[in-house]
This record gives sequence, C-alpha cells and structure tokens, in this order.
Amino acid sequence: MKIITNENGAVASLYGRIDVDSSPALRDRLLALLQAPHSNRVSIDLSAVSHIDSSGVATLIEALKIARSNNTELILQGLRDRLLRLFESTGILSLFNGRAEK
Repeated sequence: MKIITNENGAVASLYGRIDVDSSPALRDRLLALLQAPHSNRVSIDLSAVSHIDSSGVATLIEALKIARSNNTELILQGLRDRLLRLFESTGILSLFNGRAEK
C-alpha cells in the first residue's frame, strides 16, 4: 500500500492481491491511516488490485466503520471491470454511499 497525503486528505493506493494472507497487514495500515491526523477524507484507490477475496472485502468494510466513527469520509476509487461488478452486485458499493470515483 502506498499512501499520499495532501491538503485534500489521503489516498491509499492498493495493488496486487488482497486476500487472507495480505488482509491482516492491510487492516493494520488502514487503521493507522484512519487514526492519523488528516483532513476528513480518505480515498482507497483499487485500480491496481488484481484480486480481492472475502477477507479483503471485510477489511474494507471494517475500515469504513472506523472511518464513520471518526467522522471521516472513506471513498473507493479506481473500481472497474470485475471489481466494480463484484462491489455493485453484492451491495458493498452502496455501503460506501454508492460512491466509487474513477
């Protein structure tokens, strides 16, 4: 995960496979990011993610819950093709207020 912060908030760029092996480390990094001082907006860029399993999805949902409790807007960006269809068909995208920026 690569994190870039600026005056508009933070962008966490994820890449590769997000699965049962990588989800615990991702969870730790996302929690640290959401608890760090920044503006009230964090974007998660999924454009370089090749695969995500249920543990990866659960990690993103947990991050959303923590963001909401901290009054932080959590945005998904870079969702397309298979990942976009997965997030739409399962209703996960609607948890993020239907927001998926390109």
